[in-house]
Amino acid sequence: MREDVESLDIRDVTANWVNAQVLERQIDERIKALADLSDTPLFFGRLDYLHAPGAEQAEGAEGERFYIGRRHVHDADGDPMVIDWRAPVSQPFYRASKKDPMDVALRRRFGYTGGELTAYEDERLSDPAEAAKTSRLLQREIEKPRVGPMRDIVATIQPEQDEIVRSGLGGTVCVQGGPGTGKTAVGLHRVAYLLYAHRERLARTGTLVIGPNRSFLHYIEQVLPALGELTVRQATVDDLVARVEVRGTDDAAAAVVKGDARMAEVLRRAVYSHVTLPTEPVVVVRGSRRWRVPAYELEDIVRELLDRDIRYGAAREALPQRIAHAVLVQMERAGEAPDDRVQDAVARNSAVKAAVKAIWPVVDPAKLVLRLLTDADFLAEHAAGVLTEDEQKTILWAKPARSVRSARWSPADAVLIDEAADLVERTPSLGHVVLDEAQDLSPMQYRAVGRRCTTGSATVLGDLAQGTTPWATRGWEEALAHLGKPDAVIEELTAGFRVPTDVIAYASRLLPHIAPGLTPVASIRENPGLFEVRPAAGPADVVAACAELLRNEGSVGLIAADARVPLLAQALAEAGLPYLAPGEETTRETRLTLVPASLAKGLEYDYVVLDEPRAVVDGEPDERTGLRRLYVALTRAVSGLIVTHGAPLPAQLD
Repeated sequence: MREDVESLDIRDVTANWVNAQVLERQIDERIKALADLSDTPLFFGRLDYLHAPGAEQAEGAEGERFYIGRRHVHDADGDPMVIDWRAPVSQPFYRASKKDPMDVALRRRFGYTGGELTAYEDERLSDPAEAAKTSRLLQREIEKPRVGPMRDIVATIQPEQDEIVRSGLGGTVCVQGGPGTGKTAVGLHRVAYLLYAHRERLARTGTLVIGPNRSFLHYIEQVLPALGELTVRQATVDDLVARVEVRGTDDAAAAVVKGDARMAEVLRRAVYSHVTLPTEPVVVVRGSRRWRVPAYELEDIVRELLDRDIRYGAAREALPQRIAHAVLVQMERAGEAPDDRVQDAVARNSAVKAAVKAIWPVVDPAKLVLRLLTDADFLAEHAAGVLTEDEQKTILWAKPARSVRSARWSPADAVLIDEAADLVERTPSLGHVVLDEAQDLSPMQYRAVGRRCTTGSATVLGDLAQGTTPWATRGWEEALAHLGKPDAVIEELTAGFRVPTDVIAYASRLLPHIAPGLTPVASIRENPGLFEVRPAAGPADVVAACAELLRNEGSVGLIAADARVPLLAQALAEAGLPYLAPGEETTRETRLTLVPASLAKGLEYDYVVLDEPRAVVDGEPDERTGLRRLYVALTRAVSGLIVTHGAPLPAQLD
């Protein structure tokens, strides 16, 4: 298929060089999408239908066989050999069961080792004599060691995951899922499915995946390209709102207030406070005639624009045309016959321009936010009845900056500027947005994301128990309201595919203290996994635990409180154990990653050494946040976990 595209000759099919450039780019993208992936088979399953799909199920009618894979594959004659996993005919591979065989006689799963076909397994779903059984190949694929970035799960999607993946484009879905339930994979595969089912629409409107940090995005960046989808943009929330250079930080108290949804009202008041009701008429001179628009008529125009609640910038652009229209009405009454060109000329008249500048001046979002954060009187005027005096003092800068460029903006400040910018000019909307690790967003950050999908839909992924910011989401209904999607469907994934039974059971001891209402994850893994809590006299014992786990196949993560990372890095170097930083791709030669606890979210390793749980908890501003950070760190292991500690363990783990 790739060779067919590479051999295309477009010299005689393009009318001009522009068309040729566009077509060449499309061909290049198609070639990239058809790239071979090492150790990645094109098909992983087979469905034998009792009857041809779509045909009448008459007695004696012949069935049909389909191979299911990551990509559609056809032969030299264009006949399909492998059916895309997203096609409707592939759905029973994920949904069919002994209770509901969906007209499937046989489902076959193929097993691979290093890209080579090594096993297969059959389920005769329509045969009443065959009992339902657990798929060994499915278990083996789920438990396969992980080296390198995150991979797709098209061979192991479960029925409850498939329902979410194939949900329609029109609605927003929120997925609450504990560690190892596959929520990130579900979100990415939903994007792939939507691009398959609504390609033309999403090609126009665009798709975006939002992750918590660069390390996470690097970890997941190969999933969609492996499925042939190369056009999905990836970003963090900080990337989305990067209108100024962020060089500062806020303390927790200031960040909480700045992230509060009430700041949106403060900003709205501040933006529209620049509008001044006119007190003088506008006099337009054209030739020998003077046309006068009185102040009361100008005031009516301004009030009408304010009442329409349109963007500040759009109203400012409309104002000169409205004033010009008032002049044209007078011209017509005087017997003249002005047209649109005359109205445009009047709108550009110097007197009209001067009036617009005085009534509805230009607002710079960054300058506006700078004034709010540095001018106590300006903030008090627009935060009256919204923020308390103490809250206002909390967000005021101790040392005012001279200019936007010299200001040490924080991430929360950048979100405020983005909100102000949207009040001035509407933010363009995408067709679909995936928001992962959403539980850590502030209400203002939710609003920033929501602006990117006002006319589109979203997939929101998160776990309330893993909220590790002081402003972490308290409930999905509230979060979805801030996102602008209050009618979103909330789904919960409770079956754990990644974390071993013993590990998730130990971590779940924290749930009553960090998220009392959540259902604990139930691991479906038959292998309980390696789990051990052991005392450590010092860094040497931690390094020894890492060396012990490196004897196994797969990746190893050493997770520690941020403050202890330099100490452990030195110990690893002295022991001659090479290691990577989060986001760097593991290889067969270097399989150990040293992970600060603050960056562990969303990552996974075959084996994990967790250093000093008490230090992880104490590294956060409050105990609840610290326990949530610990819960995240405890649940990064796929096959085994060793907890090392010199200090006493947190009481909540007893």
